[in-house]
Amino acid sequence: MTLPHTSIRPLCRSTLAAAFACCAIAVHAADGDAPAVTPYRPSVSTPAALSAPGWLEVEAGVQSSQAVDPARRQTLPYTLKLAFTPDWGIRIGGDAFVRQRNADGTTDHGLGDTSIVLKRRFAIDDASAFGAELGVKFPTARGALGSGHTDTGLNGIYSSDFAKDWHVDLNLTATHLGGVDAGTSAWQKGWAASLSRNLNDKWSAGFELSGTQRRGADSTAQALVSTSYSLSPGAVIDFGVSKGLNTASGGWSVFSGITFLAARLF
Repeated sequence: MTLPHTSIRPLCRSTLAAAFACCAIAVHAADGDAPAVTPYRPSVSTPAALSAPGWLEVEAGVQSSQAVDPARRQTLPYTLKLAFTPDWGIRIGGDAFVRQRNADGTTDHGLGDTSIVLKRRFAIDDASAFGAELGVKFPTARGALGSGHTDTGLNGIYSSDFAKDWHVDLNLTATHLGGVDAGTSAWQKGWAASLSRNLNDKWSAGFELSGTQRRGADSTAQALVSTSYSLSPGAVIDFGVSKGLNTASGGWSVFSGITFLAARLF
């Protein structure tokens, strides 16, 4: 297996900074009054559950990908999550920094695109729930670093703790793309199915398949495997790798990140 070649110096700086942040966050999150986090990363799918109401929950990571164009892409993805109640919440996310090497050898770097998502949970019972998300992605990136247009989308979710230590998330999405090539549809369908298992009180592992379909464009498909470690109820770190399953889906990606409680707002 050949993993993406990465620029060592930037990734080392990012990894070192993340390590110090993890230590500080783990101490802060050890407060017995704080609730547990609800990580959405690193999978493509999202669960029906929201983060703890009133708490600002932060997800941050580093990812390096290999594809055709761009040939290399390194990002610092982030998500800010705030639930107003157990059933309503909002999140803001994107890439705090992007560095990519294009197929022609040029390099671009800067801020990535930004998304805002409104979420609603519909509980079925203690073990399962449906969810719905309405999201808008804004073209805050410059040039080749982003899509250059605004997209809107809907996501339907089903989540279940269907057996002891086992969890499944199923997502179906419909996205209206703000800019498309002639002869292609502006509507893109997406799907994701994630299966995870708690290995013990600290470690968990997950596997996911996801993809997209759009008339006039090649379909994509991706497989992802990951593992997570709980530093404390209020801080969880993750590691993983994903691989595109056809030529339209890109190559390998490796990633790591953390989910933590930042502050209680109300």
